[in-house]
Amino acid sequence: MTGVLLDIAEVADHADLAPSALRFYEKRGLITSTGRNGLRRTYRPDVLDRLALIACARGAGFTLAEIARFLRASPTDAELRARMAEKARQLDDDIDRLIRMRDSLRHASTCTHDPLVECPGFKTTFGRSAAPV
Repeated sequence: MTGVLLDIAEVADHADLAPSALRFYEKRGLITSTGRNGLRRTYRPDVLDRLALIACARGAGFTLAEIARFLRASPTDAELRARMAEKARQLDDDIDRLIRMRDSLRHASTCTHDPLVECPGFKTTFGRSAAPV
């Protein structure tokens, strides 16, 4: 795909975003266009990888300002590195919580205990004994 440019509609379609979101991201410095083809902005195909990273970071709770800073960061940015390490710890906590929830839902979907929340199996996957709150 080297040398091939995507117009804003193609990028929006591939990234499942509105063209206005792409223009906003460009205004915030998160992505850059290569110029225009007529009235439409054009992008290199690698913008899709950048947009996937942005979507993942947004899903993990990063703000656009934090993402923009991360995209410009150098290895010498000690403050950013500390924030990234803290965010990684928070994500570990979220992952643990989501795994417990998933396991409890799987158990509850086949459990015959009445009521479900009093089931010993449910309590061990999601209750206080599973992990500190």
